[in-house]
Amino acid sequence: MLKITNIIKSTGYRALTGFISSSRTYCAAKDSDPKNQQTEEKQEESPVEPIIKIEKTGTVTLIGINRPDVRNCINTEAATELSAVIEAFENDPESPIAVLYGVGGNFSAGYDLKELSDDPENVTNILMRSEGAMGPTRRMIKKPMIAAVNGYCVAGGLELALLCDLRVMETDAIMGFFNRRFGVPLVDGGTVRLAPMIGLSRALDLVLTGRQITSKEALEIGLANRVVATGTSLGQALNLAQSIAKFPQACVNHDRTSLFNTVFNANNKDEALDFELMSSGPEVLEEAKVGALKFSKDKIGRHGTFADIKLKDIPEWEAKEIEIEKSKK
Repeated sequence: MLKITNIIKSTGYRALTGFISSSRTYCAAKDSDPKNQQTEEKQEESPVEPIIKIEKTGTVTLIGINRPDVRNCINTEAATELSAVIEAFENDPESPIAVLYGVGGNFSAGYDLKELSDDPENVTNILMRSEGAMGPTRRMIKKPMIAAVNGYCVAGGLELALLCDLRVMETDAIMGFFNRRFGVPLVDGGTVRLAPMIGLSRALDLVLTGRQITSKEALEIGLANRVVATGTSLGQALNLAQSIAKFPQACVNHDRTSLFNTVFNANNKDEALDFELMSSGPEVLEEAKVGALKFSKDKIGRHGTFADIKLKDIPEWEAKEIEIEKSKK
């Protein structure tokens, strides 16, 4: 009894529990309870879900916002993780394009206002985050990215979609700057990227009213690039990404960068034309030479065909047969 009393005084109740649990009676009772065993097994087996998912399908990187319980609203942790994941994609030489999507039925309902309300003193730091409150939204992503838009794509979520080069939108998805209701400003590129995409007048309509728009209107004004059936946006965006990934990528990225330069950086037409020409480096020119040979010598891409523009690996015996057939003709 004196020993137990000393343990209580020096280490508290937990030490007492540990002392008693060393007895055979307690261990036997615990181990004989199947409910306890099942609970422990479940806890060991269930891994922690990442807040931002990343995986590769072929050469396409899939990036998933994984906070479905709050309609994929972004908080500080998610924004930081999204920036890191997108940067990893940009530095992956084997992945030329990515698809950004939302897990669980919504793309993103914007910034997590609960975090702002829980820590009002930190609002300025959150909104003024160097890369962007929603992620890396204050810069141009180095490689193409497609948004697979489902459910709600509103407020900062719409700004994330605008960060992407293309938007594949489901028929019942909703877009809009719902943050207008609460006085939360657009600080993730929304006012910068929207007008060049759809025109100043339409951009002002969406920004000033905060109204929601359906997929039909989004397609009509150029905000959505494709409208697809409900539940298929991720698959359709993946198909679109794969169709772009098969092209010579130095050329793709040159043309893409030149477009962004024309819209955001060039002061006039001559500056834009100079950039377009002078940014065509040796890698781009080499791709052009290879492509010209494919067209003239291998007959690839003739008559506007895009479906089969890459040479396929064929066995040596078949290659010899093809050469024989060519010589006969």
